[in-house]
Amino acid sequence: MASRLNPYLGFAGDARPALEFYRSVFGGTLTLHTFGEFGASDAPQADQIMHGMLETDSGYTLMGSDTPPGMPHTPGNTISISLSGDDGDELRGYWRQLSEGGAVTVPMEKQTWGDEFGMCTDRFGTVWMVNVTQG
Repeated sequence: MASRLNPYLGFAGDARPALEFYRSVFGGTLTLHTFGEFGASDAPQADQIMHGMLETDSGYTLMGSDTPPGMPHTPGNTISISLSGDDGDELRGYWRQLSEGGAVTVPMEKQTWGDEFGMCTDRFGTVWMVNVTQG
């Protein structure tokens, strides 16, 4: 397998609903493993996600987990995820779902560089940039 770059998102106890939400947006196969599955069955975080991976039919891969106790969790603007391509219908559909219940930073519209672009923070605090390339 070739090396690949995947965004890995950290959550404060809501990794399961966040990753399930992303599956509802992008489709694909979601694999979730809890801390309890890997030896922490009596721990308070046993049902939280130790590792989750969403692999979509479009070739996107998102990974994420709940932050274990004792580790800092700092959501915010330290990571953003960029979706880009020329399938405007697909990308606009993702945009609508990701921005619903979140905050739009840049409305999805034609930009000075000629592409359609929007930026939002979804309801889980993840920043998304969506760019529809104009041919």
